[in-house]
Amino acid sequence: MKKILWALACAALLFASCGEEAPGLVKVRSGKVQGVVTEGLTIYKGIPFAAPPVGDLRWKAPQREASWDTVLVADHFAPGAMQGGHSPVGFSEDCLYLNVWTPAASKKDKLPVLVWIYGGGFAGGHTADPNYDCEALARKGGIVMVSVAYRVGKLGFLAHPELSAENPQHVSGNYGLLDQIAALQWVQENIAQFGGDPDKVTIFGESAGGISVSQLCASPLAAGLFRGAISQSGGSFGPTRPTTYPGENMKTLSDAEKDGLKIAESLGASSLAEMRALDASAFVTNGLSANGGGWPIVDGYVIPGDQYELYEQGRYNDVAVLIGYNSDEGASFGGLGGASTPEGHIAGVQKRYGKFAEDLLAAYPLEDGKVGKQARDLMRDAAFGWQTWAWGCLQAKTGKSPVYMYYFDQHPEYPEDSPRYGYGSPHGQDVAYVFQHMENSRMKESDLPLSDAMGQYWINFTKYGDPNGEGLPKWPRFMGEDDSQYMYLTGPEPFAGPVPSLESLKVLDAYFAWRRTDEGKAASL
Repeated sequence: MKKILWALACAALLFASCGEEAPGLVKVRSGKVQGVVTEGLTIYKGIPFAAPPVGDLRWKAPQREASWDTVLVADHFAPGAMQGGHSPVGFSEDCLYLNVWTPAASKKDKLPVLVWIYGGGFAGGHTADPNYDCEALARKGGIVMVSVAYRVGKLGFLAHPELSAENPQHVSGNYGLLDQIAALQWVQENIAQFGGDPDKVTIFGESAGGISVSQLCASPLAAGLFRGAISQSGGSFGPTRPTTYPGENMKTLSDAEKDGLKIAESLGASSLAEMRALDASAFVTNGLSANGGGWPIVDGYVIPGDQYELYEQGRYNDVAVLIGYNSDEGASFGGLGGASTPEGHIAGVQKRYGKFAEDLLAAYPLEDGKVGKQARDLMRDAAFGWQTWAWGCLQAKTGKSPVYMYYFDQHPEYPEDSPRYGYGSPHGQDVAYVFQHMENSRMKESDLPLSDAMGQYWINFTKYGDPNGEGLPKWPRFMGEDDSQYMYLTGPEPFAGPVPSLESLKVLDAYFAWRRTDEGKAASL
């Protein structure tokens, strides 16, 4: 059926030349685009929102895309940004494209818009991932869905003194975030042509995408580009640190420039010109080691300062937010979650947390002398739980827009003799539930009610700035106090409950406060 409808859509182009409007044909700022019309939905894949960041544009802010005279047939995903691993569409330095799914009958519909930002540790990720297909969510909610690409790894976040010197703002790095901002600017300018309302844009992302969402909420460059934000397992409220740990990944521009000099030296490049002359593949790092050579930095421009302090001062984009994390995030990170022996775990905690090590070992005690879930929970909360909790508390205190918090905890009950006994919901498991992709996960028939509820919560939030709606358990607004509640996203039915691991989070709160003191900064070197 889809092939038939696509053939009809292509044939309709003939009528367009005779003055008739072809189904799925729209005019964006740079030219005409033809989408695929399929059963009440029109899908556009691979629309450029910026010029290819190649040649002299490598490590520069995204520039406006060139115009085209013929009709752009948007029927396939563009290659993902340069990275390790595999993709069904490949990877290319020419990667700044976005995709649109719209159920609108005409541009007069003015539907709310939900924009997806993928994760991948700022080292990988692409819009062609089948887990991120937006068709089901667009159909379910009657909203316009958009997914956007951005540069990752060294090509997306490299800082270097020569790059800062040539930049009008005297900064470098954060090109991936600038790509996201450019995509949101494109949405503002063009989404009405797809039946979307530019005044009702919500952004959402998971992991590095969720961190990106938090950083866009703090960036003055993103002001006015969205009215709501959803962050799944992502926040960036830890202080900068020369040596990074999960939850303390941010660096100052100066430290990031030093890393850039080391990267150039390792590649045998003595100048920026020589680095730009290298093939893009030279900058690819397989896996997530060393964050793929790239991570957002506090540059004073895109990210103007320590995000925690920005929120304390009320210097952020005050929009409605829906924020949360999963119950066993640490299960997905292997060695990042701690050592395999109690002795190694204790030594690792002492090395990272200094004078707070004993308090945290008491707050997250080992079970029967084994490195189990409590050790994973410390990693979970340091990297995700505390980051999101701090975000919610700060905005509830200094902002006017509503805050909604969640804790995703849907998983099998493993038997005691299973190596997975005691495990909860790992990092990223929530994505399939939100996108309604039972086929792309380990979801069972019994998971469908939760998936349906989560999808509807996300849709309601996009439409109204509030996840609540008819037929759904009440999601309370988070007020930032000890007795505030999270929504527990678990089956058979979500429910409101207390802040997870609150007393342990308060110990981490004290640790991160100490890390911002002169003593704490000195101890982090």
